[in-house]
Amino acid sequence: MQETQQLFLDDAYLSTAEGSVTAINDRGGILLDQTCFYATSGGQPGDIGFFERQDGSKIEVAATVNGHSKAEVVHVPANGQSVPEIGETLALHIDWERRYKLMRMHTACHLLTVVCPFPITGASVGENESRIDFDMSETIDKVAVTGKLMELVTANHAVFSQWIDEAELEANPDLVKSKNVRPPRGSGRIRLVCIGDAGDVDSQPCGGTHVSETGEVGAIHIGKIEKKGRENRRFRIRFGELPG
Repeated sequence: MQETQQLFLDDAYLSTAEGSVTAINDRGGILLDQTCFYATSGGQPGDIGFFERQDGSKIEVAATVNGHSKAEVVHVPANGQSVPEIGETLALHIDWERRYKLMRMHTACHLLTVVCPFPITGASVGENESRIDFDMSETIDKVAVTGKLMELVTANHAVFSQWIDEAELEANPDLVKSKNVRPPRGSGRIRLVCIGDAGDVDSQPCGGTHVSETGEVGAIHIGKIEKKGRENRRFRIRFGELPG
């Protein structure tokens, strides 16, 4: 297994970096010693972009996924791209406009779990719309939820990450908001994404990318709340003001 140093865990704003090719897998996926490309996980899509070779030619990256484990990041080239050499150093460029939208959206999803403190049964982060499914039977108004979300956005709370050991997570099981998915174990430590001073607004395990202040999320609203079963509600988050 080829472990990849995942630079985005410490700096989500790193849109470019350098990486050395450590392997090409049997499907043509490119593995590097380090990367700023996020791999699809936790409902957040993987990054796309391109690699620049030393001769100036480009390798378009159509997807980024995990390999045999979360520690292995595989960059999937678009069809017809050239194949780099093992040991070759590449300049990595993510599609920053797309990534930044996903960072804003993923942060908005965390804020929604503060406004709606119910177990999460599913989630998907998108560039223009995201959804979160909650295990809840209550009737709730999208205008009221949007108002509470925007209060958290405009308060401009700090967003940061910190690491705890697995024993600390075991001692604080309420940190996990997902009903069905548990954070990956085995590395000895868990990454928390925290909002507010000392994480007083929210703290939960997450390996995704987020903005550094809630104000960067910008205008968001709940576009729709759907009933998906007797005790399941799907919330759709969209950018922009709530339509009148």
